[in-house]
Amino acid sequence: MVRVGFGSDSHRFEKTKVKPLILGGVRISNSGGLEANSDGDVVLHSLFNAISQACGGHSLGYYADPLFARGITDSKEYIKIAVEMVKEIEYRISNVGIMIEAKRPRVSIETVSEMKKIIADLLEIGVNDVGITFTSGEGLTSFGRGEGILVQSIVSLYKL
Repeated sequence: MVRVGFGSDSHRFEKTKVKPLILGGVRISNSGGLEANSDGDVVLHSLFNAISQACGGHSLGYYADPLFARGITDSKEYIKIAVEMVKEIEYRISNVGIMIEAKRPRVSIETVSEMKKIIADLLEIGVNDVGITFTSGEGLTSFGRGEGILVQSIVSLYKL
């Protein structure tokens, strides 16, 4: 048996540029952060939504809001919850695909490799089971104009 989940999340850039930008667990030094109660890691938020959907769960806020109330803002903690959800239904994550739409920041191949490693470790899968692609959107959306970042994720699970 195979299950598939699709997740999406988006955040606007902060106007103050005080908060650091975190994408896929990696701090991106050349850009300001995203508006969010948490660290604003839109990649991990989208991924959480995809995993939760594949498990028949809820949107991120259902799980994250109580954590935020306790001061937990690291989005990696949210992914740990999603991985437990997968284990509870006796499935395993097969692979994930992540599409990032943003005009900025420009992300190096080395940074993408680091993101893939962090995500693979969090999900307990191989690095080659994590696909990450980028598009600028050609300026057709607010994300393509540099106002924020949109991430769409897909995940496949298989029965143990």
